[in-house]
Amino acid sequence: MAEELSLDEYTDFWTEIQEQPPWRTKSDREADYVDGNQLDAEILQRMAEIGIPPAIEPLMGPVLSSVLGMEVRNRGDWIVRPQSQDDSSDVADALGFKLHQAEQRSKADVACSEAFKTQIGLGIGWCYVGREEDPFRYPYKVEAVHRNEIFWDWFAKPDLSNARYLIRRRWFDKRIPELIFPKHAGLIRHTTSGWFDYGVGHFMTDAAGSLPDLFASQEQERTWSIEESQWRNSSQNRVALCECWYRRWNRVTVIRSPDGRVVEYDRKNSAHVVAVAKGIVSVDSAIVSRVRLSWWLGPHKLADVDHPEQHGKFPYVPFWGMREDRTGVPFGLARGMVYLQDQINALHSKSQWMMAARRVVRTQGAVVGEDEQFRQEVARPDADIILDAKAMRDGGIFKVETDLELTQQQFQRLADSREAIRRVGGIYSEFQGQNSNTTSGVQFNSQVEQSNQSLADILDNFKTARTEVGEILLSLIIADTIGKQEDVFLDGGGLVDDRTIGINVPAVDEDGFEYLDNDVSRVALTVGIDDVPSAATFKQQQLNAMTEAFKVMPAQYQSVMIPFLLSLMDLPKSADLIKEIRAAASASSPEQVEQQIKQAVDQALVKSRAEIELEKLRQNKPLIDAQVSKLAAEAATKAVEGFFSATQAANQIAMLPGLAQSADQILRSAGMPDRDAAPLIAPVPNGTPSADLQQNTSPAFPANPSVGLKTGIEGGQQPPFSEG
Repeated sequence: MAEELSLDEYTDFWTEIQEQPPWRTKSDREADYVDGNQLDAEILQRMAEIGIPPAIEPLMGPVLSSVLGMEVRNRGDWIVRPQSQDDSSDVADALGFKLHQAEQRSKADVACSEAFKTQIGLGIGWCYVGREEDPFRYPYKVEAVHRNEIFWDWFAKPDLSNARYLIRRRWFDKRIPELIFPKHAGLIRHTTSGWFDYGVGHFMTDAAGSLPDLFASQEQERTWSIEESQWRNSSQNRVALCECWYRRWNRVTVIRSPDGRVVEYDRKNSAHVVAVAKGIVSVDSAIVSRVRLSWWLGPHKLADVDHPEQHGKFPYVPFWGMREDRTGVPFGLARGMVYLQDQINALHSKSQWMMAARRVVRTQGAVVGEDEQFRQEVARPDADIILDAKAMRDGGIFKVETDLELTQQQFQRLADSREAIRRVGGIYSEFQGQNSNTTSGVQFNSQVEQSNQSLADILDNFKTARTEVGEILLSLIIADTIGKQEDVFLDGGGLVDDRTIGINVPAVDEDGFEYLDNDVSRVALTVGIDDVPSAATFKQQQLNAMTEAFKVMPAQYQSVMIPFLLSLMDLPKSADLIKEIRAAASASSPEQVEQQIKQAVDQALVKSRAEIELEKLRQNKPLIDAQVSKLAAEAATKAVEGFFSATQAANQIAMLPGLAQSADQILRSAGMPDRDAAPLIAPVPNGTPSADLQQNTSPAFPANPSVGLKTGIEGGQQPPFSEG
């Protein structure tokens, strides 16, 4: 079990945070400039003292908004791809559909855009990816987090893969933490009130002689070195909950499969044990980190648990803009615009002041009254000034000049400052869609492309961060899908065929082992961003380009291209329209219809004839069966007759060997060839008397088997002797 976070270690985190460079104050000031709050109280007071009216021309906000518009215009959807060819692409398609659905319903695009706003302006933005606590809402949540709520390990890598800690501090009304941690409701209540309602009687020891836990908690607050204002506001009954994610490093045993997968070795897993014993996998030792979560209210630890999700990452994704090389302080495009914005505001205020100002030249005593009263009166358009007659008669001078204007150099400086705000951000006027000195479309596109190149580093960081948001969101979806059988319907939109993909489907292999087909837990996936933006403006550009190409295409290719043109139009039920057009395009001409009818009729006739013949065979089946039975009986009868005749002939030849030669001679005379070999019965030696057998010269010899069957085994032969 990993070691929990101690108070001393947690205090060291906050001490380290307080010693970080003071970049947050500068970022707050730059954010005010972007929002148009560009004159603070001190400047306004000084301007009021000298009579300069407050005037601003907020240019920083619109310049940065043009970059935000570019992000929306070029935004692409997340794509899920298998990491190797062995992984199922069907699972990737099914999870890609679920990720796209989560992207829309969790408002991930809006959250990433809000983080991108502070990324380009101030240099840092944050997004939280997790689960929604409210069960009546969509189960996943992606939201932008203010930069001043996040504190991280300053010495970590930009992706925070080796960060020791990340802390989010958020202020709540005291009732919310009491609901989140009901076991610590008393501690939270006393902490919020500053322990004013904690009486003396609470300090009494129990039977064992120890002080109660609340007394120890109060003592922790009293001795904690972090300022109370960092986590408690007793006047408003508000407290700051700190969500601390921290790492613990351990040495573990891992196994590597031939396909490159690496998992931690589990001795209780029989599959791991068998794989190691058979040498299927390689065993190695490695140092890995595990992330844990700890909740704190000031110096009080409310909970400390393992990472609640399987991905094992910080749920907060940084969107980096630019960082100082020596200190690592984040900064954005607003840093270089602040001075120029101040200069523009100063020139505007000065011009307004000079248009209303009056320059007076007068001799001492030329005006009746006090000097301050005269200054207030001369500033009015309907001023009534009384001059001293004696002073004027003695050569006094009184002259009011109102033609005070900015010089040409000051106007040029104002114009240069306006243009410089765009230049320091690498943004040209064409990028904002403003009129310029460009005289051709090629030059205009070139200026826009130069702006894209100057922002390439920030845009690449945004793409990396947005991909990380998609990967964490996908891991949450996979965790909720493991082991659950589900059918995912993918709508082809009329361009491709619709299909349904089953995931986690129970199946049995050839050896009888049960497994899950399209098991999401065994597929290695990666998240990318589609190179083709999904914004409406980009679709309009595609539609215009394809329309021009459609005009010059041959007719046989235009029918193929029409569905793709319609898919780029924002039409209601465009998918149904595409299907209907494809069905109409596949309809046949009248000649083809006639030919199809003829073929159908011919096929029907052939089928009808076949059915008639089958019916005839079905009706004649009893007669055919009877004929077959008769033929079988006749064949059996002839076989018996032939066997009986052959038996009788063999008996005759055995008794009269010479008879065989006579029979052969008769057959040869009739023209039949003799294909037999030498007779098997040896000839009778000379001098051997023949047996005294009765000669049968009946024409019916050999006997008909039917006669024998009727008269017995000796039927058809005369008895050797006569009775009586």
